[in-house]
Amino acid sequence: MTARLRLQPEAIGMGMTSQRVRDRLIERLRSNGIVDERVLNAIRTVPRHLYVDEALATRAYEDTALPIGHGQTISQPWVVAKMTEAILDGASPKKVLEIGTGSGYQATILAALGMEVYTVERIGELLRIARKRFRSLGLNVRSKHDDGRIGWAEEGPFDAIVVTAGAPALVDALNDQLAPGGTLVAPVGGASSQSLLKLRKREDGSIEQTDLAPVVFVPLLSGMID
Repeated sequence: MTARLRLQPEAIGMGMTSQRVRDRLIERLRSNGIVDERVLNAIRTVPRHLYVDEALATRAYEDTALPIGHGQTISQPWVVAKMTEAILDGASPKKVLEIGTGSGYQATILAALGMEVYTVERIGELLRIARKRFRSLGLNVRSKHDDGRIGWAEEGPFDAIVVTAGAPALVDALNDQLAPGGTLVAPVGGASSQSLLKLRKREDGSIEQTDLAPVVFVPLLSGMID
């Protein structure tokens, strides 16, 4: 599963956003257990510096979360890689729902891997900026300004669901929109301690759960902000 990103020369990046800097990030991810070469290649290719404020561009290829405004962050590359690797493990998802568009970086990684991506964001300003990034890279990512906790039922079911914000428990509406045989990856827990969970829905509707790693995400909130 691959997709061509339509990168303009300025999107490739120079200096601290050069390919050499990106390659160092890939080696760090590899040393920290990311093994799927498809995922590593997508992270190497996607220009993460375009998804952060210009003042933070020199930090774009550090393996760390960075602020994007409105109390939100662009996720740490290792977390993005781990979540993406989890939905690809033993599967070939074609239709994926992301809850929490944020900067648009996770959605772009999924689209770069050839998936049909649907993404929901509750903060209107963040979604407008993300949509501009999708267009600039020639990505056909479908997006919606709505309460992510209700998912996108009219477009379901989905082969995979990626939730990029933490909640004390999994949201039933999202489980219901996961196709049999599909995988949902989400951080679950309180504000200071969460576990990244992988749930595989068996054909009979039962759930197989795997704890992937301790993580800290911003909270999954209800409602919408323009």
